Amino acid sequence: MAEPQNQWDFGELFPKEETRRVFSVSELTKKVKRQLEEGLGQVWVEGEITNLRRQSSGHIYFSIKDDSTQLSCVLFRGTRVPQKETIEDGQKVVLQGDLTVYEARGQYQLNVKAVELQGVGALQVKFERLKTSLNEEGLFDAARKRKLPSVNERIGIVTSLSGAALRDILHVVQRRQPTLEIVLVDSRVQGEGAEAEIIKGIEWLNSWARSEPLDLILITRGGGSIEDLWAFNEESLARSIFSSVVPVVSAVGHEIDYTISDFVADFRGATPSAAAEIITSGGVMIQEKLVSIAERLKRVAIRRCRYISKEVEANVERTARCHPRRQLQQRMQRVDELHDDLIRGGREFFKQQDVRLSNLTDRLVRVRPSKILKDRRKELEQQKRQICDITKGRMGQLRKDTEALNDRLRLLDPKNIVSRGYSITTDAKTGRILRSVKKTHAGQIIITQMSDGDIESTIN
Repeated sequence: MAEPQNQWDFGELFPKEETRRVFSVSELTKKVKRQLEEGLGQVWVEGEITNLRRQSSGHIYFSIKDDSTQLSCVLFRGTRVPQKETIEDGQKVVLQGDLTVYEARGQYQLNVKAVELQGVGALQVKFERLKTSLNEEGLFDAARKRKLPSVNERIGIVTSLSGAALRDILHVVQRRQPTLEIVLVDSRVQGEGAEAEIIKGIEWLNSWARSEPLDLILITRGGGSIEDLWAFNEESLARSIFSSVVPVVSAVGHEIDYTISDFVADFRGATPSAAAEIITSGGVMIQEKLVSIAERLKRVAIRRCRYISKEVEANVERTARCHPRRQLQQRMQRVDELHDDLIRGGREFFKQQDVRLSNLTDRLVRVRPSKILKDRRKELEQQKRQICDITKGRMGQLRKDTEALNDRLRLLDPKNIVSRGYSITTDAKTGRILRSVKKTHAGQIIITQMSDGDIESTIN
């Protein structure tokens, strides 16, 4: 039974002063991070991938979401995940990883250790297995891929002659490089046995190229489902492309469609039209000024990247000596952010150079020889019209003068005088005109000329 409380017991009148602890932001973040890592540790979580970014450093940043919430995730370059190259926005996945805090931003994230794809069909699984197998064999290595010729003069195309892809390619070629010679090989592009016909076309073009020049081979078709495009996912076709002596360009389906032939070919065209644009790009002249600016920008970007890389290497060496692996991963994530800033700065510099090039082009248009020659031709035409007008006026005056002289000559013509009743008498022998009787003698034969004839007379 509780003891009765004294009526005079009012408790402690002057309580002790409260003590409090104030954390810095870094201390609080580290404490939260430690609590998360120790309390939850490694977890499994499912959701839909969104905002996926692949950095040039090899790290992959993305988020997974459900109906109401998102979770930031990072898949570091050194983590071995079989499906790393196949994940993309919109995929539903189950992830395994360590829940931690990215201290630079004070946000929690999942460091992914394993990825399981959800809802993948049998063909997609077969595609991924074959892709992984061929990649391990080295068929996809960028080092062995050959560069396309800068200018193509003759190409071979293996496709269906009735397909829309061929019409698109021919339309682009006719518009951009009509002189390009095309060797067409008809082949089925879907259905059972289609890959055998495509392989046969590639082998025939390689054989033909031994005696005739051929710059590259293009295998192509339009878009479709994964079943329609499956001929381009066959291992036999991939090995035929890999063995081709002539460089091979693969342009299958739409931009979002990827096939095994795209990965093993020397070059992939996002669409048949895009492949035609790339193949004919060498025939389109690029101005020397633009090339010079691009080279200068490239040198600036390379110097900047080397400078940033040296700083990164120095930071990595320092943190490797005094920080655990987790802290090193934090720094690498910061480097990726700096790399994004550098890319944005480079893009802004490119925009400024484009404006400058546009201004120089406008100035060149104003002083180009063709415009000056056009103005001179206009002046010449005007002078020509003036000369013609002066010449016509002078000729008209000369005609009037000539007609006046003709009228005077007509009035002085002896025949005109004879027609008025006069006659002209000449010596028949000499033809001289007799103007006096004294110059005549007996027996002389004379001719009298009248308006309607002559009279021959003898003087008695």
